[in-house]
Amino acid sequence: MESQRPLIVTGQTPAPYVPCPSPEAAEAAEGGEFDGGGAEGPVRDSREEHSRRKRRLEYPPAPEPLPVPMIDNHAHLDFRDGMLTVEVAEALAVAQAVGVSGVIGVGYDVASSEFSVRAAQEHRGMKAAVALHPNEAPQLVERGEFEDAFARIVELSGEDQVVAVGESGMDRFRTGEEGIAAQRQSFARHIELAVERSLALQIHDRDAHDDVVAVLREAPRLPESVVFHCFSGDAELARICNDNGWYMSFAGTVTFNNAAGLREALAIADPQLILVETDTPFLTPHPYRGRPNAPYLIPQTLRFMAEHRETTVESLGQQVMYNTVQAYGAWT
Repeated sequence: MESQRPLIVTGQTPAPYVPCPSPEAAEAAEGGEFDGGGAEGPVRDSREEHSRRKRRLEYPPAPEPLPVPMIDNHAHLDFRDGMLTVEVAEALAVAQAVGVSGVIGVGYDVASSEFSVRAAQEHRGMKAAVALHPNEAPQLVERGEFEDAFARIVELSGEDQVVAVGESGMDRFRTGEEGIAAQRQSFARHIELAVERSLALQIHDRDAHDDVVAVLREAPRLPESVVFHCFSGDAELARICNDNGWYMSFAGTVTFNNAAGLREALAIADPQLILVETDTPFLTPHPYRGRPNAPYLIPQTLRFMAEHRETTVESLGQQVMYNTVQAYGAWT
């Protein structure tokens, strides 16, 4: 009897992430036009955000498995990238094969929040977060649709397997001054919802550190767990988080060559407040920056973090796993 091929082979792209496109699809992908074969769900832009150069669409090779289990506490499994759609069950299985035992699927609008809740209820090893993204909020307000959308988020936040309200927050990179008031109001209401539901709060903070901290400080109450998703601050923000007991979730950005300030923050972060994430399919760690990301690449980032903090992967991993349970509850 022929032996079954292992799910992952270190140094090789996992089988579910290897595309078999038609010649026409491959040609379109080379031109930056491939749309994932018509499957449902949003599609990541095939060009880099700043330079607009064509991205490499191949998924990176599998890293060496971790010696301790880990949780990817922020991923968007409904986003398509590369040249194929990877089913949730396959993404979770590959992640588990490298020691990533669970994933929090995060919502950024009604549809993605519904997807994350449904996936978490259908797949063991996955939890969900639900919210309206700060860049979505001003558009919903302008169209007169915010209240209905937020009401749906409130409903979803009461579903089984939902462990967080997120991602909500502030963003001055994509939203101009005219949308900031709507962002602040939306963020404040998400904070209130997290408190009411006794859920963690996952914060999107892009070029808006002062705004985010101000809204948090103005809130009458905060949830027990406040998480800065894809922590992007410097040592000053890290000190603020240390002082307030706010979690800092580090993504692949901490490995980037131009992230000296972020690494300074990692160096002084309270070890009890450190989390790790992929933000799949974005922010793929060095040396694969720009290529599609997936939960199975958590080991790449965690190993870098351990080296930078001058500790072992096992020691940091155990601490981060403990922090994850403290932030979101037992992973059952």
